[in-house]
Amino acid sequence: MKTKEKILSKALELFNEKGYNTITTRHIAAELNISAGNLHYHFRHSEDIIKILFSALTLEMDEQMKKMKKNGYKTLEDLYQFTFSTFEVFYSYRFIFMNFVDILKKIPELETRYEAINAGRKEEFQEIFSDFQKNNILRDDIPDFIMDSLTAQVFMIADNWLTHNRLISKLRKKEAIKHYALLQMNLFYPLLTTEQQSIYRQQYIR
Repeated sequence: MKTKEKILSKALELFNEKGYNTITTRHIAAELNISAGNLHYHFRHSEDIIKILFSALTLEMDEQMKKMKKNGYKTLEDLYQFTFSTFEVFYSYRFIFMNFVDILKKIPELETRYEAINAGRKEEFQEIFSDFQKNNILRDDIPDFIMDSLTAQVFMIADNWLTHNRLISKLRKKEAIKHYALLQMNLFYPLLTTEQQSIYRQQYIR
């Protein structure tokens, strides 16, 4: 692994464990047993590291969406696996979500990128929901305002479950991902067809 990659990996680990606001480039350099000058040769500021990690998160999410589109939107299990995999990615970059407001204060340009990503994701999720209706998974009589609310609710849980877990549930990684993935899945239950509600109860309700 090259020095630049080691720096990014260690920074991600430290940010996740101790929080963005408590870790400096000197901390990262010390953990890697390299000089601050060596680290600054690759990254002048910690903000430069954050930008790359944010891009890495975005790329991983793009890959998850590509897989979902490739596999199609045919079953509840497709949706669950997509949700679970997404939450695994989020957990790997959890400091971004738990410190996002503070990060935006130092790197305002990320807000514009985040807004653009959100807008694109909204269209993608609406496509997913539409296909679920075509495949008789979601009811076809759901009002548009409910579908719009569903998208917003999905985003709100996805962006904030890590903070909720840190403050309230305090679950370890595997348990947390499973718990919150199912919590998000539960949003869909009232909107499922009668047949799909029966399948949902059998597969996901313990």
